[in-house]
Amino acid sequence: MEKEQTEQVIRFGRIEKPKKILVDGETATSTYARFVAEPFERIIGHSIGNALRRILLSSLETPGIISIRLEGAAHEFMAIDGIVEDMTNIVLNIKNACLRCLPVDGGNYNRDARILTTECNITQSDLDKNKGQVKITLGDVVSGDVFEVVNPDLHLFTVTKPMKKQFDVRVGYGRGYVPAERQIIPNKLVDEIVIDTGFSPVKLVNYFVENTRVGQDTDYDRLVMEVTTDGRLTPVEAMVFAAQIAMQNFDVFNQMAEGGLVFDQTRRENLPDSDQLLDKMLLRIDEIELSVRSTNCLASQFIDTIAELICIPEKKMLEFRNFGKKSLTEIKAKLSEMGLSLGMDLSAFGITYENVKDRIKELAEERKAKKERRR
Repeated sequence: MEKEQTEQVIRFGRIEKPKKILVDGETATSTYARFVAEPFERIIGHSIGNALRRILLSSLETPGIISIRLEGAAHEFMAIDGIVEDMTNIVLNIKNACLRCLPVDGGNYNRDARILTTECNITQSDLDKNKGQVKITLGDVVSGDVFEVVNPDLHLFTVTKPMKKQFDVRVGYGRGYVPAERQIIPNKLVDEIVIDTGFSPVKLVNYFVENTRVGQDTDYDRLVMEVTTDGRLTPVEAMVFAAQIAMQNFDVFNQMAEGGLVFDQTRRENLPDSDQLLDKMLLRIDEIELSVRSTNCLASQFIDTIAELICIPEKKMLEFRNFGKKSLTEIKAKLSEMGLSLGMDLSAFGITYENVKDRIKELAEERKAKKERRR
């Protein structure tokens, strides 16, 4: 008789983790974004930031030009009659090409390298209109409904004589930087020139970790990441793809588990009803009954609202100038009557010790706007 195996369950205490990632809307562009995630347990901010940075810089996949063929050019070291640049310069120019893969409907995704063919037909009339020189750009030689050209104005070469030549580019998919000798070219043509390709769409990643507060503890991690791309992926896409790659690789370690972890979900602070709590937080200090000494002391520290007050840990309150234990006892008693306390965790409202003034103004404006809409 086989012995029934029961899955082991190990209980861990609550682990703080961010509920969402904030993107700095004021500085965000199509190629740059600043991400803020908090709170993480101590040290985890560095672990996640470093892992994401390495994946962002090395493991994202995009399309890139892996070879070119210009009719009449047998190799990359020759000059072509009627073109200012020689093939070496044309190759150097085309290495800066940035292509973006367009979304595919129905999931029919083909990763095989494909050849895009264009005919460069330059007439004498074209030359006359452009003072004897016609500039050929990346947008002129790459087209179709599979790839979007991020930098279509990229200059490739300049034509000075009437000509009609076929220009082929082979587009493949890859990660990181792939030198020409490592490119895999099926059915390579005799005069096809294989080039080095930089597939990575991420140009720069910076991250740093700051302290943030949960309840009265101030040693939790706030992770800030700055991502700059070349346009083939947006920073948000790059971050999402990097996170998914990380989870794919971490999953293999989870397969060894014979049991599982169950984390405590109870919060360190049991917050009152959110609407009632918000009403209390929006109150000004001079609207509650405190002694003149306590009120003046808080005013000297530019503490104007209850939200700003309850964000402060008790230990920090005692560091205020001319603030003694008698005033602290009075304030704690008043907050207790209101169902509040010093050092409360207000992360459910997106409030931290550093942003409380700005955030409470936003919440007040949102509350006011809701009331006006109801009218």
